[in-house]
Amino acid sequence: MATVSLSFNIDSPRWDQSTFVGRLKHFLNITDPRTVLVPEEELDQAKALVEGCRAGLVPPGSSQEQLLYAKKLYDSAFHPDSGEKMNLIGRMSFQVPGGMAITGCMLQFYRTVPAVVFWQWVNQSFNAFVNYTNRNAASPISLRQIGVAYVTATGAALATAVGLNLYTKRAPPLLARWVPFAAVAAANCVNIPMMRQQEIIHGITVTDENNNELGRSRRAAVKGIAQVVLSRITMAAPGMIILPIIMERLEKFTFMQRIQVLHGPLQVLLCGGFLLFMVPAACALFPQRCSLALADLEVELRDSIMAKHGDKVPYVYFNKGL
Repeated sequence: MATVSLSFNIDSPRWDQSTFVGRLKHFLNITDPRTVLVPEEELDQAKALVEGCRAGLVPPGSSQEQLLYAKKLYDSAFHPDSGEKMNLIGRMSFQVPGGMAITGCMLQFYRTVPAVVFWQWVNQSFNAFVNYTNRNAASPISLRQIGVAYVTATGAALATAVGLNLYTKRAPPLLARWVPFAAVAAANCVNIPMMRQQEIIHGITVTDENNNELGRSRRAAVKGIAQVVLSRITMAAPGMIILPIIMERLEKFTFMQRIQVLHGPLQVLLCGGFLLFMVPAACALFPQRCSLALADLEVELRDSIMAKHGDKVPYVYFNKGL
């Protein structure tokens, strides 16, 4: 085993986070769906090892590989702001198994209004868990606000899905297959901002390059949430746009018409294939540690920073969430 270097910093990114490829490698690592099978005890041990390493207390005999694996488990299961263990359903590592099942069913059962209503409701319930889990933890949200966000996003998804489902009854079959994606995209534009409304109302903490707190910014929150919305839509797009085209062509073959009962499982598996790459790719679209130019901040915050630091802080930084 390789020994731990004295200069080793467990919080230093293994890959360059200023590039898309570096971020992709990072998220391929921490969104690994296999980590959802890791026992709770092992996750707690990983957290203890990471925190011990941060304090300079590396257990004797520990290798760098062991520490990096512990950090992988820590990043996959614990919130980057609070350090609290995230619920299993809300973790990004659960996006592939959870997302493939729900997306596959939405794409399969799109023909009737009851089926559309049920699976859009299931999807929005899943999204609510994910959005709440990956919010900026420095901005608490009440149960009432969570309920309003959930009902509003579910309503937007159902209105879009049912409306388009009825509108496309006489349209080409492929258009009807794309209705679930339109509903998901519309709901994401509502669900995420509503679930993270406290960040927009009160702002989120921004820091300088060295993580020294500078204040709270609403504009930073808006930028971070907008990037998350775009990432989530991108995450769903390839599977929900390309897969209907594939299924539309496959179903014309005689052998596919004979095994209609397997169309659902086949779509679930194909969705899993798309999400296996798209979850880390979408998360990597924008840096996790987002930046905003000082000139783009609210006037009062900008003036406060300039009064204390002059022109030494050209950019502020913040965690945009996932």
